[in-house]
Amino acid sequence: MTDSRLRIQDSPEFREPRLIVGFSGWMDGGDVSTGTLRVLVEKLEAHQFAEISPEGFYIYNFPGAMDLTALFRPHCRIREGLVRVLEFPKNAFYGSVQHDVILFLGKEPNLDWESYADHILRICARFGVRMIYFIGSVSGLVPHTRDPHMFCSVSDPQLKPVFDRFGIGFSDYEGPASIATYLTVKARQSGIDMVNLVATVPAYVQGNNPKCIDAVVRRIAGMIGVELHLDDLRAAADEFEKKLNEVVNEQPELAESIVKLEQDYDNEVFNNEMTDLKQWLHQKGIRLD
Repeated sequence: MTDSRLRIQDSPEFREPRLIVGFSGWMDGGDVSTGTLRVLVEKLEAHQFAEISPEGFYIYNFPGAMDLTALFRPHCRIREGLVRVLEFPKNAFYGSVQHDVILFLGKEPNLDWESYADHILRICARFGVRMIYFIGSVSGLVPHTRDPHMFCSVSDPQLKPVFDRFGIGFSDYEGPASIATYLTVKARQSGIDMVNLVATVPAYVQGNNPKCIDAVVRRIAGMIGVELHLDDLRAAADEFEKKLNEVVNEQPELAESIVKLEQDYDNEVFNNEMTDLKQWLHQKGIRLD
């Protein structure tokens, strides 16, 4: 039976496009995954040509406390007693024929990972995608004054020298898997290469992180060989860091820990324990991914 949840509205004439993927939800620390994709959609002037319907992929009615269950429900806007907006998760493909790039911006599904991944791979098969890049981000012990540390996992060992040349470390991880890891396995079975590029963003900085988004956009643009005008992004990143420095300087304990983080980062020490900073984060209710 044909699954109608993949809706293709247009058929752009790509040559051999690269697919770049970002998800909201897990592995979107600092909004770097989704933020990077939104910047690329804008800067590449990409247009939506396909989407995956959310039907059957998400849990909306989740039991538990209201602050937790609110994360699962659709978003609505009611004005003067009338429902103006009811928004369900969006999973859209955008294309830039000029740059031979497909961008997919979605929300990590709660259910039926197999069908969800199959829809992405159907787009790959239809338009000739041979390489998928996933952009992710997690919170870690890195300073906000430096670019985020990046590491990766790949679908094929032959890809490792490619990303080693870009200065990307390789992941050693055991624990709960993401949809990106599942997609990597499925891509390999379909004969498509895939890399999961993950940025480690400062755990003590909550919410959208323009500096990390700027750094990751520049890295992925260099990897796929596209030239972007990013002066506005760099200006926003500089302003963000300036304001963050002002906040940090008012908290001596945090400022002292960040100096140590900077020293470790500059000496390429990325497995630091930083017990004092971890305790500080715990006291502030901030957890590491």
